[in-house]
Amino acid sequence: MSTSKSNQRPLSPHLSVYKWQLHAITSILTRITGNALIVGVILFVSWLLAAATSDASFRAVNAIISSWFGKLILIGSLWALWYHTLAGIRHLIWDHAVWLDIRKSRLLGWSVVIGSFALTFVTVLFL
Repeated sequence: MSTSKSNQRPLSPHLSVYKWQLHAITSILTRITGNALIVGVILFVSWLLAAATSDASFRAVNAIISSWFGKLILIGSLWALWYHTLAGIRHLIWDHAVWLDIRKSRLLGWSVVIGSFALTFVTVLFL
């Protein structure tokens, strides 16, 4: 058998070799948080449906929500909401063709990350 040319072509860098950059991480996190918000919505809707159905089902769902795991999910959903909102504002800024250079883009990326944690902390603090 002869060797084919496909063995000589360059390979893409492996994920363990690739250096992650902020804009790639924030882009992936925007997609993840958009999908993760569904968990919070399902939890909230199930709480509303249980409240409308019966006292026993409301107590069951309320016990889940008020447990440490339920609170963790709610805080995570709150962070996802703030992150996704700030990332959306970042994209609206980019839609106006401003702050597209690398330095300002990196500043916006860090603003989204730090701002989402700060707004989550402030929201949890005052609720």
